[in-house]
Amino acid sequence: MAEYSILVVEDEHTLRRLLEYRLGKLYTVRTAANGEEALEKIAEELPQLIISDIMMPKMDGFALQTALQERKDTRAIPFIFLTAKADEASRLKGLRTGVDDYITKPFDLDQLLSRVERLLDRTKMFQTQLDARIGKDFSRKLMPKRLPDVAGYRTLFYNSPRDHGGGDIFDWTEFRPGSYFITIGDVMGKGLQAKFYAFSFLGYIRSTLHTMMHTTNSPAELMKRVNQALMGDATLDDTFASLLLLRWEPAKNMITYANAGHCRPVLTGPRGSEILTHSDIILGLDQNAQFKDTSLVLNPGSGIVAYTDGILEQRMKSGEQLGEEGIIETVESAYGSAEPVERMIDSVLDDSETREFGDDVLIFWLQRLAVREHREPRWFSPFTDVSEGA
Repeated sequence: MAEYSILVVEDEHTLRRLLEYRLGKLYTVRTAANGEEALEKIAEELPQLIISDIMMPKMDGFALQTALQERKDTRAIPFIFLTAKADEASRLKGLRTGVDDYITKPFDLDQLLSRVERLLDRTKMFQTQLDARIGKDFSRKLMPKRLPDVAGYRTLFYNSPRDHGGGDIFDWTEFRPGSYFITIGDVMGKGLQAKFYAFSFLGYIRSTLHTMMHTTNSPAELMKRVNQALMGDATLDDTFASLLLLRWEPAKNMITYANAGHCRPVLTGPRGSEILTHSDIILGLDQNAQFKDTSLVLNPGSGIVAYTDGILEQRMKSGEQLGEEGIIETVESAYGSAEPVERMIDSVLDDSETREFGDDVLIFWLQRLAVREHREPRWFSPFTDVSEGA
């Protein structure tokens, strides 16, 4: 199917059919014989561009264009006037009402096709820029502004959102003094829609934690409730998400987690690194899905590294994705360095096909210190200022 849909509004039957035939080779074309008929077609489906005659029965081109300007969902549709009236007054009136182009009859079809292509390209560029701005705004809202600051531990965070990337989320809350829930997830999909769904999904997680933490501190039980809420909302129908919920209790040096199909985190330490293998079904597939809690003790010097699939699926110079084996090697090479997350990023990009990530990338490094010392939480992002925890 053609990428763009065009509505041709022309009362002259022969010219209407000719435009439908020529434009139809490149675009999806619908036609209307006057402004009233055009409004009916627009109500059925919004076109990406309108080509309209001015002098038509029932509703002329100016009245049609005015009606579209009064509606938020149609006022931005590119509009070309096609008319036999070549007088300056009509041209200026069209431009004042927001018409994007003005072509007089008789005209050369190749010229019309060129103008249509140029106008659609310009519209696509503006939409891409708008999506990028909105996408970055959503990305900022999906990330906290600081990290937990706990004596005897270090917390490090990296986030690199892509304009066209997916719906990565990261959040944390201190559910009781000195104990934390950490949320890392990824809503399936790409682009602005995934980021919008991720923003809505994060709202579910926050409200579920707030509601249920008085009765349970089990990540698995909280995961079950989030899944039920997700599947019960028609707005997020057919939305799937992976989610990692971590309960961190520094006083016990303990991590308890439930994993719903998310990238499997790495347990690292002075003796090496390994994947934490347990993972359950992703959210949004089964209303009755069950999830399991897994607990582990962080020994001195050991830590847990969580991440999203943007780094796991990064294309390397070898032509292969980084994968879990690459993640383990990267974590091991970074362990012990002053800034292990920065070391991870540099190592991956140095060996990537291009020195940039192809998707949203998120890394969270939580480590128990081997000696009694304090290091500030660190936040690294090429799109935001480095900020430190309170």
